[in-house]
Amino acid sequence: MPIITLDMGPLTTEQKERLIVSFTRDVCEVTGMPPEAMVVMINEHSRENMGVAGRQLSKMVNGK
Repeated sequence: MPIITLDMGPLTTEQKERLIVSFTRDVCEVTGMPPEAMVVMINEHSRENMGVAGRQLSKMVNGK
């Protein structure tokens, strides 16, 4: 059973649903496996707990 994992900042419920649908569809298309075999896990992280290029992501998003 494939497990697709995405780690990122906060998402809306709609965004999560769209990602789950698209990841499942795309992986099934490429692998030929049935949707029932797919597990999608979305791990949300606070932007305060993420950094890019040595800067805290919450400060980059808020323009500081």
